[in-house]
Amino acid sequence: MDLYLPIANLPVNIVVIIGLGGVVGLLSGMFGVGGGFLTTPLLIFYGIPPTVAAASAATQVTGASVSGVISHLSRDTVDIRMGAVMVAGGVVGAIIGAGLFSLLQAIGQIDTVIGILYVLMLGGIGGLMAWESVQSLVAMKTGARPAARKRRHHPLVAALPLRWRFYKSGLYISPLAPLLLGMVTGILTMLLGVGGGFIMVPAMLYLLGMGTQVVVGTSLFQILFVTMATTFVHSLTTKAVDLVLAMLLLIGSVTGAQIGTRISRKVQPEYLRIVLSFIVLVVAIRMALGLGWQPDEIYTLELQ
Repeated sequence: MDLYLPIANLPVNIVVIIGLGGVVGLLSGMFGVGGGFLTTPLLIFYGIPPTVAAASAATQVTGASVSGVISHLSRDTVDIRMGAVMVAGGVVGAIIGAGLFSLLQAIGQIDTVIGILYVLMLGGIGGLMAWESVQSLVAMKTGARPAARKRRHHPLVAALPLRWRFYKSGLYISPLAPLLLGMVTGILTMLLGVGGGFIMVPAMLYLLGMGTQVVVGTSLFQILFVTMATTFVHSLTTKAVDLVLAMLLLIGSVTGAQIGTRISRKVQPEYLRIVLSFIVLVVAIRMALGLGWQPDEIYTLELQ
């Protein structure tokens, strides 16, 4: 059953789009990731213009984050003060990202830049995840115990001026560090349509030194409001948000997440991570090949 998307300016199969959302939701439930970093590439593979794919994926991430934030707030595992600083940085980053998006769109390079950033990002993430997963599997087979990690913030963070107390995170650091981290996430969200959790969570652990009990909840809190801001900015500037596409993706992702959660309870996390790293690397390779392939029609006309 086909449905015409007015913003993407092409017909799509409803079942296929819901299925793509379901795949992302399944991965989200199985591996504990937001899945937004896979939504945009999958939509591009299907034929959705990269600009519309990135903008609509951010909208879908907003909807998918609501239940997670509510759950963590009820369990008191959100550092609201830290999250508010990151949200402020994320809003600034979204505005900067909007300027970059419009500039790249004006010179006709936005699609290429989105593709290159995804290849670099997914290749790096997939490689690191694969290395960590192999180490975990080897340690599990040999019975070796991994060394405990000392919780401390990075020396660069310690060198920043102005310090605030973030009681829930157990930190006394400069607010400039989470502010800058939020700005980077906001720019990436604007350009790529990702939630940024795959960057936020490691950065919060290893750069800021936050306690693990509040990292995921605070990350989701930041993602929710930054993706809302990004959707708003996209709607006003690029006008590339396709709400119909986002809703179809959200229907699939909510259903897929429930199935993925059940599967994750039956499989060891070490095996789940190695599978996810393989999927991420495959998507990165496919994106890289897409950048090198010559399209069937080199030139296109856009009606104004």
